[in-house]
Amino acid sequence: MHVIVATDGSKQSLDAAKRLKSFADPSKITAISVVAVIRPLAAVAFADDLSGGQKTPADRDTSGFRAAAESAMATIAKEFDGWGPKVHQRLRSGSPANEIIKTARQLDAGLVVVAAGGRGISETVLMGSTAQRVQHYAPCPVLVVRPKPRKKKS
Repeated sequence: MHVIVATDGSKQSLDAAKRLKSFADPSKITAISVVAVIRPLAAVAFADDLSGGQKTPADRDTSGFRAAAESAMATIAKEFDGWGPKVHQRLRSGSPANEIIKTARQLDAGLVVVAAGGRGISETVLMGSTAQRVQHYAPCPVLVVRPKPRKKKS
């Protein structure tokens, strides 16, 4: 089974990859494709919260988006080092949900793993809009990993 692990550069997407590893049998997975999608005309950059690198003004241009996405994919791919299946990194351009779904179809994926609520202006309004679209339209089962609940202040 080919598994797609989507990343938007958030820590939640790394948590989603770790969740897959926590229960999946690596002998049943033939390949993992880590997918990142950059939006060519986005006002907000692809943010890489995973590598810990310093952000510079150059990160705001298209090449910076690409570098951030590649860094995030590499961090997720590294999570699977020595675990079993071969890992591919696939950078796409366009609408994140559409590109994840298209990749799942092209690769005949058996599972898509996506974090809910990784990015967005408001966690309550935009909570998992990409994950929600992927869940509804993917050609295979989708594991949506929700963020850990925040502790309420007393």
